[in-house]
Amino acid sequence: MSPEKFAPLDPVIHSPVRLAVLSVLASVRQADFGYLKGATETTDGNLSTHLSKLEESGYIAIKKSFKERKPFTTCSLTEKGRTAFQNYLKALESYFPA
Repeated sequence: MSPEKFAPLDPVIHSPVRLAVLSVLASVRQADFGYLKGATETTDGNLSTHLSKLEESGYIAIKKSFKERKPFTTCSLTEKGRTAFQNYLKALESYFPA
């Protein structure tokens, strides 16, 4: 299979960490930073960078607040993000039919 066949795969989603984040967020209403960090098994800085990329693309919404005087960040999937994630999965399925 040539690399050109993979062109329809969204490069924003194709990163393993960003794919993991979207996978988690697709199944919940929202998730906090700590939960996503544990689910993706990444560092604070690495996760923060990937979340920023997803937010810049309009795929997730990030809400920052305080909980017991400590910063508390939650993320949720936007409609644009849900559509992009579904399209990504459809593209993968087309490459590897069951």
